[in-house]
Amino acid sequence: MRGRFRILLGAAAGVGKTYRMLQEGRQAATEGVDVVIGYLEPHDRPETAALAEGLETLPRRRVEHQGVTLEELDTEALVRRAPELALIDELAHTNAPGSVNPKRYMDIEVVLDAGVDVISTVNVQHLESLNDTVFELTGVRVRETFPDRILDAADEVVLVDLAPEELQERLRAGKVYPKSRVETALENFFRTENLGSLRQLALRELSEDLEARRETRVLDRDAQQAILERILVLVTPQPSSQRLLRRAWRSAQRLGADIDVLYVRRAGATLPEEQTVALAALRRLAQILGAHFLEEESDDLIATVRATVIDRGTTYVYLGTPERRRLEEALHGAFLSRLIEALPGVDLRIAADRGRRRELGP
Repeated sequence: MRGRFRILLGAAAGVGKTYRMLQEGRQAATEGVDVVIGYLEPHDRPETAALAEGLETLPRRRVEHQGVTLEELDTEALVRRAPELALIDELAHTNAPGSVNPKRYMDIEVVLDAGVDVISTVNVQHLESLNDTVFELTGVRVRETFPDRILDAADEVVLVDLAPEELQERLRAGKVYPKSRVETALENFFRTENLGSLRQLALRELSEDLEARRETRVLDRDAQQAILERILVLVTPQPSSQRLLRRAWRSAQRLGADIDVLYVRRAGATLPEEQTVALAALRRLAQILGAHFLEEESDDLIATVRATVIDRGTTYVYLGTPERRRLEEALHGAFLSRLIEALPGVDLRIAADRGRRRELGP
């Protein structure tokens, strides 16, 4: 039987996720549960390290990479040890090159499949679908992400909350980062407006997660099927399509919809290297998000979209702002008008680049 998975979700580093994980582990141990710390990242915080004392800690797996020794979760040893509960910090972590699994959340899935319960921690900015939103809010591009499906599959998601002002006070007291890094952090990622925005994202994520779980319990299988929506995202081999796909995925989550991604390549066309790389990145992102990636070759984009909509049962088409020359519009008619005419009864949504909102002026 698969183990139960509990995720402690925070808005930012320092809100107390790891501390809470250890508290829960200690409480479970006092109740007679066999608890092991699979991986702990104390971040040189004495209070956190002290709380781990007395709990069995699994030795880390050492990996040599470019002359540096890296330490990772020893998944195989943890499965052999087979505790009732494993505490595994930082599920969005990227493992050292050469590891069996590239990401820690994959290690956690192995442990869960072995029947071990897991408590883990993560910050909201690591969610793949929020990558662009976090960048727009904070100016920081988060490189370590994990698929939203991991959060969805958890048995329980708990918000570890702390007001921005309280978190900043912890930061100034040296309880989050070394004091040498405090001022830089306060002037950048840990600005009050950033922390407030991230907190709202975490609250919204938890609210949507709870609502989705409630609807799953309330609706039977036939009722869910009857109201099912299906989204089709029209993409091009450009980096901007990643932003479009993430936005569409968020909408799909709110609608409870399945999602397809369609790229239509001109017949006989050969992509330059830059676009080939961008298309490969799109395929990887679709896989991470659990979307179905479709690729067709055709000179008639509208007809191909229409055929795909009919074949996939699409109810909702998502596209970016079309870039069409005025002459082409005059000769062939407005792309959106033709698309609307070709897709009667199908909702269309144009996702604008929110980074351009400043062009609206004050």
